[in-house]
Amino acid sequence: MSAALGARDWLAATRPRTLTAALVPVTLGLALAHRAGPLDLALAVATLVTALLIQVATNFANDWFDARHGADGPDRLGPARLSAQSAAAATAIGQGTVVVMAAAAVAGLYLVWHGGWPILAVGVVSLVCAVAYTGGPFPLAYHGLGDVFVLVFFGPVAVGGTYLLQRGTLPASVLLASIPVGLLATAILMVNNLRDVDGDARAGKRTLAVRFGRRATRAGWIGVVATALVLALVAVGWPALLAVPFAARETRALLARDGRALDASLAGTARLHLIMGLILVLGSMTT
Repeated sequence: MSAALGARDWLAATRPRTLTAALVPVTLGLALAHRAGPLDLALAVATLVTALLIQVATNFANDWFDARHGADGPDRLGPARLSAQSAAAATAIGQGTVVVMAAAAVAGLYLVWHGGWPILAVGVVSLVCAVAYTGGPFPLAYHGLGDVFVLVFFGPVAVGGTYLLQRGTLPASVLLASIPVGLLATAILMVNNLRDVDGDARAGKRTLAVRFGRRATRAGWIGVVATALVLALVAVGWPALLAVPFAARETRALLARDGRALDASLAGTARLHLIMGLILVLGSMTT
């Protein structure tokens, strides 16, 4: 890639705290598929690796394009992004994006070999959206569509695609179980956009938080989390109630925080997503 960045820089650019958002839905899809019969373990590992690579490629591309759009300036409240620090770092991240996307495409060929045209279509769209999220002629995140992207791709697409690869079918019950994890992944993005609302507005990044403001974003976050809990209860029954205390704690914290303090809510929402994912995985294996 480039000597301009060290191993710690590259690790930071992957945004490790976001990677569970890619791994949780695939793990849930595998758990649901395992309930119906033995798993193809090689295919399961390849699915996890491909999902992880696509997430890292998306994070790299987001780092690079946001810097070009001026969304990661010196007044950024979140962790500093590498592409905004120097031209050399931006070049390295741009190169890294291409390399990781190529690796994802190569890993995805094994999935296409097993799953055929539907998986090829999902893979191509996923890679295109990895760039189109913050780049291209119509960057999704800059037009308030980032939340929809996350809900769809980190919910039904990831969970359903994983199940489809293993079983060749896609029951409605799998799609139902996928929506709570997609919603909570969206909740992570909502906190991120709430924290960055002022900087995004200055950069012309018209997220839903910029469009509707802080109060509406907090209300929307509560609605998204509550809906996820209700749907999880429908999907797996009483085990979903185990997430309620964590959701209540994060709700109280979100209502009390603003600015840089929302970094803690970002981490807390990611934990809630992970907890809900584990509950759904365990619940799917016992119901």
